[in-house]
Amino acid sequence: MPGTLPPASPALPIDTPEAQAKFDKAYAELLQEVRVAQTGVQFLLGFLMTLAFTPRFRELSTLQAYQYVFTLMLAFAAATLLTAPAPFHRVVFRHGLKHRLLSISHGFALAGLALLMLAMSSALLLVVAVVLGGAQSALVAAVIFSGMAWLWFGMPMWQRLRHGRQTEPARRSQ
Repeated sequence: MPGTLPPASPALPIDTPEAQAKFDKAYAELLQEVRVAQTGVQFLLGFLMTLAFTPRFRELSTLQAYQYVFTLMLAFAAATLLTAPAPFHRVVFRHGLKHRLLSISHGFALAGLALLMLAMSSALLLVVAVVLGGAQSALVAAVIFSGMAWLWFGMPMWQRLRHGRQTEPARRSQ
């Protein structure tokens, strides 16, 4: 049904001090990761927001202007998703929804990172198209996008599949 929350995560309830400590650590790690990504999206948004007020902006083709607006929308959507864990926490705070907070914030972060990757690639495509032309820009953006997709998502997923889930002590020994 539209507008409803996804089913609760299969995580154990946060009803013991150990579970509370694990949750607090996981949520703190998630917030730190989001802070790193937020810096990137803020720089990108700052660049994009000022671009429209430069004299050369009027020289963009219609296609490039549409690409600019598309890139701006991607960056705003990424910023929205990457900041969403904070207001979500504030709204559900002290309502017994900690288990939901972590799983939903995780989804916000992954979606925000994916949109940030698309926004960065689209911005690169636009800038290189203005400087070098369309054919070269598509190649450069495709190479950069592929590298980002591999580093941000492909390699971590490959490591998960290759090594599976390990217990905490096993990870420390590697």
